[in-house]
Amino acid sequence: MLSIFKKNRSKTSIHAFVSGKVIPIVGVNDPVFSSKVLGDGLAIYPNDGLIVSPCNGEISLTMDDSKHAVGLKLSNGMDILLHVGIETVSLNGEGFDLFVKKGDKVKKGDKLISFDKDLIKSRGLQDVVIMAITNYESYKNIKYFTNCDAIINESIIVEV
Repeated sequence: MLSIFKKNRSKTSIHAFVSGKVIPIVGVNDPVFSSKVLGDGLAIYPNDGLIVSPCNGEISLTMDDSKHAVGLKLSNGMDILLHVGIETVSLNGEGFDLFVKKGDKVKKGDKLISFDKDLIKSRGLQDVVIMAITNYESYKNIKYFTNCDAIINESIIVEV
């Protein structure tokens, strides 16, 4: 009977954008990310080189020259940055393909970026894929699922 007084709050689930080992953002070997300057989140050491949309949303940012990062705005207003590698901007787009442009509507599982893991590693760079929620302060009770293996487009890695 009391359940009629509870507010109906739907959770937002963010799924794995790549398969691999999930770690907390503080474990990323780059102080810009690990100190949460760009937001709180997590990272995945990828098994392969395909990044998909972790949820439905709109592309809010693309790095058209370097192709190594995209921004996504969710329907709840959350802003997500997906960033491939550390210092990979120095590759100037070599080894990257970008499948979206700013303003595109995307669904969970849509292809966003592909990248050449071997090329990145051959240049002495890390291929870790970072997800930062840039406006995380606006949300309470964000739950990150880290220190586990994730399957692309299946595993839930964040709940809000």
